[in-house]
Amino acid sequence: MPTNSPSDRWIVLKFGGTSVSRRHRWDTIGRLAKQRADESGARVLVVVSALSGVTNELQAIAEGATDRGARIAALAERHEAFARELDLDPQPVLGERLDALRALGDDQRADTHPLDWQAELMGQGELLSSTLGAAYLHAQGLDFGWCDARDWLDAVALPNQNAWSTRLSVSCRREPADGFHERFHAQPARMLLTQGFIARHADGGTAILGRGGSDTSAAYFGALLGAQRVEIWTDVPGLFSANPRVVPDARLLTRLDYAEAQEIATTGAKVLHPRSIKPCRDAGVPLAILDTEHPELPGTRIDGEGETVPGVKAVSRRNGIVLVSMESVGMWQQVGFLAEIFELFRRHGLSVDLIGSSETNVTVSLDPSENLVSTDVLAELSTDLAKVCRVKVIAPCAAITLVGRGMRSLLHKLSDVWATFGQERVHLISQSSNDLNLTFVIDEADADGLLPVLHAELIESEAMPVRDASVFGPSWHEIEHGRPQRAEPWWRGERERLLALAAHGTPAYVYHLPTLRERARSLLDVEAIDRRYFAIKANPHPALLCALAAEGFGLECVSLGELEHVFETLPGLDPARVLFTPSFAPRAEYEAAFALGVTVTIDNVEALRNWPDVFRGRALWLRIDLGRGDGHHAKVVTGGAASKFGLPLSAFDAFVEHAHKLDARISGIHAHLGSGIVTPAHWREVYAELAGFADSVGTVDTIDIGGGLPIPYKPDAHPFDLAAWAAGLAEIKAAYPRYALAVEPGRYMVAECGVLLAHVTQVVEKQGIRRVGLDAGMNALMRPTLYDAYHGIHNLARIEEATDTAFDVVGPICESGDVFGAGRMLPAATAEGDVALVADAGAYGFVMANRYNLRALPREDVLE
Repeated sequence: MPTNSPSDRWIVLKFGGTSVSRRHRWDTIGRLAKQRADESGARVLVVVSALSGVTNELQAIAEGATDRGARIAALAERHEAFARELDLDPQPVLGERLDALRALGDDQRADTHPLDWQAELMGQGELLSSTLGAAYLHAQGLDFGWCDARDWLDAVALPNQNAWSTRLSVSCRREPADGFHERFHAQPARMLLTQGFIARHADGGTAILGRGGSDTSAAYFGALLGAQRVEIWTDVPGLFSANPRVVPDARLLTRLDYAEAQEIATTGAKVLHPRSIKPCRDAGVPLAILDTEHPELPGTRIDGEGETVPGVKAVSRRNGIVLVSMESVGMWQQVGFLAEIFELFRRHGLSVDLIGSSETNVTVSLDPSENLVSTDVLAELSTDLAKVCRVKVIAPCAAITLVGRGMRSLLHKLSDVWATFGQERVHLISQSSNDLNLTFVIDEADADGLLPVLHAELIESEAMPVRDASVFGPSWHEIEHGRPQRAEPWWRGERERLLALAAHGTPAYVYHLPTLRERARSLLDVEAIDRRYFAIKANPHPALLCALAAEGFGLECVSLGELEHVFETLPGLDPARVLFTPSFAPRAEYEAAFALGVTVTIDNVEALRNWPDVFRGRALWLRIDLGRGDGHHAKVVTGGAASKFGLPLSAFDAFVEHAHKLDARISGIHAHLGSGIVTPAHWREVYAELAGFADSVGTVDTIDIGGGLPIPYKPDAHPFDLAAWAAGLAEIKAAYPRYALAVEPGRYMVAECGVLLAHVTQVVEKQGIRRVGLDAGMNALMRPTLYDAYHGIHNLARIEEATDTAFDVVGPICESGDVFGAGRMLPAATAEGDVALVADAGAYGFVMANRYNLRALPREDVLE
């Protein structure tokens, strides 16, 4: 490719349908194009799509819509209206283009809609939008010209293409023809506007590049021109580690190499068409994906110059996958069997994506984005395949793909991912030979809700290295709503008092009562809630229980020991303010609870059958399992078939019947599906479902929606949206005002009011890994070991120093799992004797502590 002077070098900008459908967006296009030209001294080529929705309309007409005339008239009217919005006279600007569109509608070919006519028709959208845009930008005083992409992009025929793909899904020549550069540079305007999606067919007519064609057109132009770069401007900030509409915590991928970007685009990302990468890769032209509404964001840069960072970069989902399973005992060691069946796929114009094989079975997937997969095609294929094997078509399926460098070396970190897929019906597992992806094909219905779970598991296991700033940028939630607005933690203001307490010995838990009261009062302000119970299993410290009782909270207990502790701590407490919600407790505990006069919850019909005298004539609350669970870790999910908690829905009628026989009154309905649930709507949905059961019982006066409210343990986590939660509860409470609403939070009340103090014992480096040892271990705080839980770790003694060095923070217990956190950033000077603080440790901390290795229990202190 010839070397051009800087003034002749080009930057290619591509804008999609949403970016060309509003006047202010065209202003942005003009501003960005001029900015690029001024900054670099290069010339700018702008490639545009049709107005949003126009291509879909044209395709419907091309495929034989019966109201062809009305649809064309509506399209003409829309473009004329948009011309007027741009302060342009429609007739001189668009008259010729609209005449061509109407002529195609009246063309004698329209009734039989042959492929060449379809291509001509479908290309009109880009011709119309580019004509409008060029006229508008020129009217704004910008040096813009217009050119026809078909004069520059030549479609080429590929081997084994069917008739449809040779006209409506073409590839183009990537090497410039003789004189290409001279002719292109001779264009008089400094900036040019052209069309995506269309090219010149070998017969001189129009060819279509297929879905994503505008991205691909920009890439072809970039390659042909040897451009400085190709920028794809769209309505999202770039490629993400998952679909951000589905996974709000998905991270922006700021830098990828061509191969990883190709895999991410191929396996489901809709931001960039996979065919657009190869032309740029072959020509060495960098690609960038940028957000029209947020041009200040870094976007995603794709090139071959970035460092290779191992790890999963993205998890994606493709719907509509068709699996073709072919089975025959005769295929074992049969020479030519695979060649024979793949010849049949070729004959029907079908491109195979994934392949799985065994001694007697070959299963392949067909991606509808790359194939014209219709019922007729599949039926004809099945008929031909049936001559040589037993064939089964499985659809619709979804392909869930993990993409990243070094997939084989990550398998040991993917245990939770394998376990998650173990719960689904997996039809096919495929690992790419280039070690860039791992794909699971499951029923499409089973894929719903799976991506957020997998994404979180990949981050937790560190298989997705989100802390590597060279690849990962901000999360989608952070881009949309800004960085989390977090109040200064109380312990920073109490640093001197904490250091003084640590001097009396560590490990030690310290609880801050003002923070506890603040949290309690935030729940007291939620008007929809009638009864609030603190789940004391989170932290039964007497000072905390007294403070919460003084704020009007009741207390929820799960054992006789907790009940006795409550009444020892608060001897005058009204038993009506105490819940007893045990799990598989012995008979004697239920008897004791009734004797104390507290409200008792049961969750199985067997208790009524086996111990009728215990429950006869009693008022009861019933805990129901709604058939699903949720939470931040599998071990805190308390609903669904795998959970020991709750009455299954199938046993509900039997429970009610038995209760009636015992003259036991069901006065409350309760469900608690998990802990650390981040979706405010969850509790609203639980309330609505429980209300249905309450209505059928007829004696219920209270609905208990449980606890499980999260706190933001991680630095980039957003605080729970209490206002949205309260609004949802108010809305649903208004629909069922006859029931009192109860909640029973634990962690949410006390986690942030408590910290664990420890002294640094040793600082050790081993084969490149730096470790900080503490005198507190998993015996003092079990959550990191038990739940892979995250807690912030800070060097309280050096709180003003830069946290610039990564350490693994470990304890003194003789277990490999005795790790508080890996790769935590602490001051480089961290040394023996420093006081470390483990944040947000007020819930499930001391209460789960033990004397393993015969180490002493932590001390507890309270700050007023």
